[in-house]
Amino acid sequence: MAFYKEMRMQQENVDTGRYQVTVLNRADNRPVENARVRISYTGAPDSVLEEVVTDSSGRTPVIELKTPPLEYSMEPVEEQPYAEYTVQIQAEGFEPKEVAGSEVLPDVLSRQPATLEASEPGESYERVVIPPHTLFYEYPPKIEEAEIKPVNETGEIVLSKVVVPEYIVVHDGPVRDSSAENYYVPYRDYIKNVASSEIYATWPDDTIRANVLAIMSFTMNRVYTEWYRNKGYDFTITSSTAYDHKWIYGRNIFDSIDRIVDELFENYLSRPDVRQPILTQYCDGKQVQCRSRGWMTQWGSKTLGDQGYSAIEILRAFYGNDMYINVAEAVSGIPASWPGYDLDTGASGSKVLQIQEQLNTIAGAYPAVPVVTADGIYGEQTKNSVRVFQGIFGLEQTGIVDYPTWYKIQEIYVAVSRIAELN
Repeated sequence: MAFYKEMRMQQENVDTGRYQVTVLNRADNRPVENARVRISYTGAPDSVLEEVVTDSSGRTPVIELKTPPLEYSMEPVEEQPYAEYTVQIQAEGFEPKEVAGSEVLPDVLSRQPATLEASEPGESYERVVIPPHTLFYEYPPKIEEAEIKPVNETGEIVLSKVVVPEYIVVHDGPVRDSSAENYYVPYRDYIKNVASSEIYATWPDDTIRANVLAIMSFTMNRVYTEWYRNKGYDFTITSSTAYDHKWIYGRNIFDSIDRIVDELFENYLSRPDVRQPILTQYCDGKQVQCRSRGWMTQWGSKTLGDQGYSAIEILRAFYGNDMYINVAEAVSGIPASWPGYDLDTGASGSKVLQIQEQLNTIAGAYPAVPVVTADGIYGEQTKNSVRVFQGIFGLEQTGIVDYPTWYKIQEIYVAVSRIAELN
C-alpha cells in the first residue's frame, strides 16, 4: 500500500527542469552544428522523448523535462530527487556518442556537455555512464587529513604564491590505482563538475557559494602543495571521495553552480598567518557524520542557507571564526588579467582592444557572435557583440564586460584559438 501511495504522489507532483546539450569537436573545442540529439529516460533509452538539433554554437534549444518533486532535494529523503535521462548524439563526420544518467533537477537548467571524435574507418561508439550523485549514494567517506600541510619538510611546498591553475590533472580512481586514467580538465570545469556531483543545485545561492569555496580551497591546497606530485604521482588530484572529491567524467553541470563558480573562481579559504589555501574537508552530515572533527556538513550548510546565513557565516559556523576568503595572486594561462572595472559604452584603451580582438577570434568558431571593428573604443557594435556572447554562454545579457564576462571571454578565446594540446 505504501508503495502505491508513493507512486501516486510522484505522479501527481511531478515538477520540471530545463535541459540543454552542447556539442563540441574534441580536436579543437569548436561547436558542432546540426548534430542530432535524441533524449530519452535512462530506464527506456529506445523510447525517444525529444529530438533536437544543435545550432551554430553547438547548442540545442532549452527544453523542459519531467523531474521528481522539488522538496526531494531540499531535505535528506530516501527518494531520488533528480530524473535521469539518456542522450544520443549523431553528427556527420563524427563518431556517435551516448551519455546515460544525465541528471535533471526541478527549477534548474542542466547543461550536458558532449565532445565528439572525428569518425574513423570502422565506426565506433562512445558511451558515457554518469553514476549516482554523492548525496544519494554511499561512496567511501573522506580519510581525515591535517587541514594545513607542514612547511618545514623538504620539497613539501614548492610554489611561492597561490595561483589559479589553468588545468587540473584528475586521476579517475583511488591514489594507487595505476590502471585509472588521468584527465586534463580546465580548473573551473573541474570545480563545476565536483559541485554538481556533491551538492544539489536547487539549494540557496549562499549554501552553494559556501560549498564551492570549500571545494576550491581544498583543490588549490592540492595544487599549491603539489601534494601528489611530491609523492611520486603524475596527477593533481583524484576522483575518489576517500582522498579528494567526486569528479565524474562527462557529467552534466547545473546553471546555478556554473554561475557561482564563474563568480568566485579566484577565491580560496585561508587562516591568519597561513600562506597555503586551507584543506577544507567536509561530509554530507547524513550518511557520514563529521561535525565533531570541525568539518562542514553539506546538509548542515543547506539548513544555515535556509536561515539566511551568508557564505562566510556558513563556513565559519563549521570551520571557526578565523576562516577568511582570500584571492589568488594570478590566474595561469590567461592572456591578460581583469582590468578591475567593468567595460561599457564610452570605455577605451588596450583592454577594450583586447576584448574586441578576442571576440573576433571567437566569432570565427561561433558565427552567431558579430565581428566588431577593433579600434579600442567600446561602442554599440562592441556592446551588441558582448550581449550575443553572453546569451550563448549563459550569462546575463547586459552588453557590459563585467568580471564573469571578462573571464568567460578569456576562457572561450583560449579554447578556440589553439588546439587543446593537453586533451
